[in-house]
Amino acid sequence: MSIVKSFAVGHGDMFYIQHNSDNFTIIDCNLNADTAAGRIADLKHASRHKGITRFISTHPDQDHIGGIELLDAEMPIANFYVVKNQATKPEETESFKHYCNLRDDLTKAFYIYKDCSRKWMNQTDEQRGSSGVNVLWPDTDNADFKDALAACEQGESPNNMSAVLRYSLEGGASVMWLGDLETEFMEKITDHIALEKTTIVFASHHGRHSGKIPDAWLERLDPQIIVIGEAPSRHLHYYTGYMTFTQNRTGDITMELVGNKVHFYASNPNYKKREDLADEGANTFDNYVGSIEVETEYSLDGVAA
Repeated sequence: MSIVKSFAVGHGDMFYIQHNSDNFTIIDCNLNADTAAGRIADLKHASRHKGITRFISTHPDQDHIGGIELLDAEMPIANFYVVKNQATKPEETESFKHYCNLRDDLTKAFYIYKDCSRKWMNQTDEQRGSSGVNVLWPDTDNADFKDALAACEQGESPNNMSAVLRYSLEGGASVMWLGDLETEFMEKITDHIALEKTTIVFASHHGRHSGKIPDAWLERLDPQIIVIGEAPSRHLHYYTGYMTFTQNRTGDITMELVGNKVHFYASNPNYKKREDLADEGANTFDNYVGSIEVETEYSLDGVAA
């Protein structure tokens, strides 16, 4: 069993994976003085029995690194996974400065790229198992990525330098994160990224129209669930024809991956059990809203846990 949690942090992203191995992964953060204590307490509790904790930064937008200095003060970040960059900002927040310090600290930073490997992200040894996380993007030799990185380093948007991550539970569900990749960029790299059937996909750019996942990607990913983040409803793309969760309505979403099932829980007590999901009677967390059975997937790269 593993747990994937998507925090409702306003117009931003923050996730964790409590792996079915001695690993704990945090992906992005968006904290402030009002929310940090509660969120960090949750992270500490969920990671309390894990020997390895890593933080993966998809890209240095404020709504993906906000409050990283608060997190680092309470849960020191010793393993900082980041796309190698020299991003600049017209105005530097404390969070961006702290991000840069972590990014440039060679004792903490590990620079991620397509198909990279590392203990214990996707390598197993006699000490502990793999986390089951693989990096699908960036391809640092790709011309479109190089252009996006150069623009970011000139102070433009870092959206298209975002990492694409895929987590898979052996014999069970898989989950994908796309950062804030924009639709036009995703279309450009369609033939340069390995995409396979994935159970749950977090829509790019919080589900905004600007990050609509291209049809060519959706055909390959064939997701059972698309999670749409928080943004004004007029800016969201709702993926007609796909089953979705919208965090404007659910609040935090906790996903319990057990065998070939995924049980879903919502922090909003007014979000009711869904008729389009199976009722497995799960009760590990509050406000169970339904379950899915994982559809047959293609062979997975690496060892999942």
